[in-house]
Formats: sequence, structure tokens, C-alpha cells
Amino acid sequence: MEKDSVLSSMVSELRRGTLVLCVLSQLKIPMYGYNLVNTLNEKGIAAEANTLYPLLRRLESQELLESSWQTDGPKPRKYYQTTEFGNEICRQLKQHWDKTVSSINQIFEEESK
Repeated sequence: MEKDSVLSSMVSELRRGTLVLCVLSQLKIPMYGYNLVNTLNEKGIAAEANTLYPLLRRLESQELLESSWQTDGPKPRKYYQTTEFGNEICRQLKQHWDKTVSSINQIFEEESK
């Protein structure tokens, strides 16, 4: 197997696993999908619409997000925002993330000694 192919696949897996946490953290204020894609990309989180929209629908079906249409602008837009349940899940995921990052950093620090 080619090194670049293996690395690309693993980076994609890592990104998929962290995207939920990033999305939940950003949707504490209402945002429409394209705005969310841009916001994540500006913050260094690679997000594409064809990945993000199915994720938004899944998180909504899990009652982590709620959506509403706003039709007062030039074109209708569907805005998403975390629910109280979504905020709680986000807080708990962040705790797991912090613990995981700390553990991984410890592993690499020990490795470099």
C-alpha cells in the first residue's frame, strides 16, 4: 500500500470522529449549513457540504439539533442549533476529548524520552 493513501484514509477517519464535536460546539448559535461549512473551514476543520448535511440530518434525528426555516431573506435557509440535550452531549464529548488528548500527549511524551 502507498503511504499517502494509508495516511489519507487514517486522517479521514480521525476527522470524521471529531466532526460531531466540532459541529455541536459551533451550533450553540443558529447557523445554516453553508455558513457552518465556512466557519469550520476558517477554523482549520476541513468540512464539505456533502459530508456535513447528512451529519446535520443525523444529529437532528438524534435530537441533538433542531432546525427551522428562515424565509425572510433573498432565499430560504434552514438554520440548525443545538438542543439542550445536544449541549449536554457536547459538554460530555468535550470531557472525553480532553481526557483522550491528555492521554495521547502523555503517550507521545513518554515515547520521546
